[in-house]
Amino acid sequence: MELTEEKLRQVIKQVIAEECDPNRVQVSVSNHHIHLTEADFKTLFPNGKMEAFKPLKQPGEYATANVATIVGPAGKIEHVRVLGPCRSHSQVEIARSEAIAIGVDAPIRLSGHLDGTPSVKLVTPDGQVDVQGVIVAKRHIHMSDDDAKRLALSLAIRSVLRSCQTIVGQRLTTLLPVLVRTLFLKCTSILTRPMRLTLVWGAQHMAGSSFRIRNNLNS
Repeated sequence: MELTEEKLRQVIKQVIAEECDPNRVQVSVSNHHIHLTEADFKTLFPNGKMEAFKPLKQPGEYATANVATIVGPAGKIEHVRVLGPCRSHSQVEIARSEAIAIGVDAPIRLSGHLDGTPSVKLVTPDGQVDVQGVIVAKRHIHMSDDDAKRLALSLAIRSVLRSCQTIVGQRLTTLLPVLVRTLFLKCTSILTRPMRLTLVWGAQHMAGSSFRIRNNLNS
């Protein structure tokens, strides 16, 4: 498709409009990853340190330079990133398709809700550990208290949204339900009425990490 001057102007106008939109909140897609206790980290990386390689959007959390292989009954997933800091219970988060591929029946759960979850083996060149805590992450959005207040959301640790729609190009997808988690968990009241959040994909030339969130209180 030829990029004419008029089309370029339209793209620039769209980007400027999105950047100036007060309801625009950045949303990232999380790849498979591993959380480790301090003891499990030392077993897998006896000569390593839990150090930040790349910061995450959640304050205080980061991707480390450490990777491990997830081994299940039917297969393995290599080069899976370890996230920090250390947690009180090791946990593995993978996609549903990956769970099927390695032969585990991973339930859809919120992070930290690990009762009854299956186990896998984590392997590095320096060690291996068995971890009971494999989940497929439930859809959720991490949101600061400031963003929650700005969007007039009343949140507890989790609030079920009636509808979360994502528009990617011309394809419309409705995700039900979506949980919202505030970063500092200061809000204590539960969402008491139906609410929609619409996440609209930004300009196609952008890196694929920014959405505009609209709070449709009256819909």
